[in-house]
Amino acid sequence: MATMITEECINCGACEPECPNEAISEGDDIYIIDPKLCTECVGFHDYEACQAVCPVECCIPDPNNLESEEVLLDRARKLHPDKQFPELATLPANLSRFRK
Repeated sequence: MATMITEECINCGACEPECPNEAISEGDDIYIIDPKLCTECVGFHDYEACQAVCPVECCIPDPNNLESEEVLLDRARKLHPDKQFPELATLPANLSRFRK
């Protein structure tokens, strides 16, 4: 599932530079995440970077946009064609929160 930013967002912008996919942008009142660009940091971290830096904990999984680790890793490959990602079967635990 992509991550979403709730209405509790204080518009601080801490999350935007942390996203490896540039999926986060400033909206009218709060920051927003483009679900077509969000990989939940699969392929980059074993945590969601936006969640880790959010001071009000408003970056949460979007229950209306459930996606598998495989889909998220495939999206990361498409978004970053010059980066080498391990195959799903050998993806190390430090590159996906699904592996914890």
